[in-house]
Amino acid sequence: MYFKKVEICGVNTSRLPTLSDAEKRGLMKKAREGDEEARKTLIDGNLRLVLSIVGRYAGTRGEHPDDLFQVGCVGLIKAVDHFDLSQDVKFSTYAVPMIVGEVRRYLRDNTAVRVSRSVRDLAYRALTAKELLSKRLPGEPTAEEITAFLNAEAEKRAADEPGLPPVRPVTAAEVAEALDAIVDPVSLSEPIAGEGGGDTLSVMDVISDKENGEESWIEGIALKEALKTLNDRERRIVYLRYYRGRTQTEIASEIGISQAQVSRLEKAALERLRKNME
Repeated sequence: MYFKKVEICGVNTSRLPTLSDAEKRGLMKKAREGDEEARKTLIDGNLRLVLSIVGRYAGTRGEHPDDLFQVGCVGLIKAVDHFDLSQDVKFSTYAVPMIVGEVRRYLRDNTAVRVSRSVRDLAYRALTAKELLSKRLPGEPTAEEITAFLNAEAEKRAADEPGLPPVRPVTAAEVAEALDAIVDPVSLSEPIAGEGGGDTLSVMDVISDKENGEESWIEGIALKEALKTLNDRERRIVYLRYYRGRTQTEIASEIGISQAQVSRLEKAALERLRKNME
């Protein structure tokens, strides 16, 4: 697992230093005065905080631990550079949301399939709503319940902050589509069974289109070639009968012959097709 890894990005995590709140504030003051060594010491002394946060995302979409750690460090550096010493708040309290936000932004944007920002934002708002509703409702929230929650929150925010621009209500379909959009794609060759020594079963084997598979495709080619053996009238009767769904009476009226003749020509054409496809 990620949190058991000793060295990440060349950093020995078992030897990371720790700093007291007083030490952090002292180093922060020096860093504000331009002391780069103090700034570096402050960053190094909070790497354990980064490690504990990104450890929660271990195994997420197969992301490499080093990548997540580096992204978390970006959030830490931003926190160090923007922390306000005049506020009566611990540095860790300020830094955690910064680091978490940086990691989440990376995971949101670093997807195999590019999704528009508006869809991604809706998806992650829906995920947050889903998590909150899961604690309140007996079962898993539906798209309709998530939608109602999001729209109610938007209305509440608009009432509390009248200066904000109006937000268009979302629909359940939009919420469902947004959640689907951020689901990681799966390779058709991904093995899903048979890894214990038997024949491997892949995703393609499970979801393959039986009607339009290789056998159907070959039969389609054979039929196309067999149709070339028919004369124009026979080919037209077959087309109208089986591709357009016309009755024999309708075909007779259209091409100017009797229904009995259509029946005889159709029967002969089908017999010829059958023989040519055997």
